[in-house]
Amino acid sequence: MSDAKLQSVLSCLSQLGRQLDPLPSMTAPDANCIKLNTNENPFALPSPVMQSAVAALERQYLYPENDNIGLREAAAKAYDLSRDQVIAGNGSSELLGLIYRAFLAPGDTVAMMSPGFSFNRKLAALQDAKFLEIGCGELQSLPIEQLLFGPAKDAKFILLANPNNPTGTFVPIADIERLVAQSDRLIVVDEAYVDFAPDSALRLINRYSNLLLLRTFSKSYATAGIRVGFGLGHPEIIGRLRNIQNVFNMNVISHAVGVSIFSHRPAYEENHKHIRDERERVSATLTQLGFSVTPSQANFLLARVPAGRDGIWWQTSLERKKILVAVFPDKGLKDCIRVSIGTKAQMDAFFEAVNDILRAESSRASAVKPH
Repeated sequence: MSDAKLQSVLSCLSQLGRQLDPLPSMTAPDANCIKLNTNENPFALPSPVMQSAVAALERQYLYPENDNIGLREAAAKAYDLSRDQVIAGNGSSELLGLIYRAFLAPGDTVAMMSPGFSFNRKLAALQDAKFLEIGCGELQSLPIEQLLFGPAKDAKFILLANPNNPTGTFVPIADIERLVAQSDRLIVVDEAYVDFAPDSALRLINRYSNLLLLRTFSKSYATAGIRVGFGLGHPEIIGRLRNIQNVFNMNVISHAVGVSIFSHRPAYEENHKHIRDERERVSATLTQLGFSVTPSQANFLLARVPAGRDGIWWQTSLERKKILVAVFPDKGLKDCIRVSIGTKAQMDAFFEAVNDILRAESSRASAVKPH
């Protein structure tokens, strides 16, 4: 029997709200699994950063700083920018949402290099905007002409990640500068994985008013559960984004940890070196095992699985062995898995599981082979 009151309430939803199905609750992951599916940094916070988090708990009864002033000042000093060029957010995903709200009206177009962060599709839908995906595959250069004069020429802004997720590929900063210099639209560059890469577009901020960089501490500074992100750009754009930001959008712990990280960045150098070194070891080992690995400048690897099975089959098989990896429905990626780089012990456990699966497949193939 239908609930008349509920149906009346639902009828008042926006068109998008009526189109979306209720989101079901997800199953909590097995705590015994090794998580190599969400690109988290597996290491503990350096001691002084952890101490800042514990000390912040003593101020839990206070609201955090309005407008994140102290955190923005710390970021500005670290990045050699002014405070007005920095916005701080509850992870860079919050800042992405602000950009969509600020720049898109119903019917507008936004363009993203694809494959990319799938959450952007939902953000565009929430604004009733058109979401245009420009295929880049595993290219390590930008299709600048296509972005400027092709289907994306009318986009209100262009979004690209460098290094890209889920491919891990990195395009030269000179390519980004050419795009920004020739365009009069906003170019949003997501540098979530930049600390594992050879270069950054940070030096372009003061040269081009139409460039907006996004940064996060989730990947390289081990704060995925604390949520600290930044947007860096022209004060006029940053100020307007801050004006539509939720009041007290961050908490006292994320403030304290963020400021402390800026004071102790050298403490992370060994962490970053481990991930880069382990990334090369994992890539070489997977290649030896019959996977085709895309060269990566991030803290993960996209690997095409051996012929005969697809990515979902490998994801399921690994999950049975308590190893979690990511798969993607995007065109050209159905035969791939994405593997986050963890500790050496975690990656050794991953190799053991892969070898067990390959041995089982070899035995199965031998058993069905006609004599």
